[in-house]
Amino acid sequence: MKITVNIDCTPEEARDFLGLPDVKPMQDTLMKELHDRMSASIRVMEPEEMMRAWLPHTVKGFEQMQAFFTQMAAAAAKRD
Repeated sequence: MKITVNIDCTPEEARDFLGLPDVKPMQDTLMKELHDRMSASIRVMEPEEMMRAWLPHTVKGFEQMQAFFTQMAAAAAKRD
């Protein structure tokens, strides 16, 4: 047996029906904060500092990966 149910509603109606919270005000506040931080960083125009502020763990990961590749290249050069 196969049953198909089509529901035509807006995201707000679905959220209300399922009892989920409206996070739009919180999202708006966070987006404004992000916008303000980006605007302040762009005025300074330090791309590296902007990346560190926005993606601190990602930049650290890139640095660790670069150090790993450097170590592997040095080890391979010693073996040759």
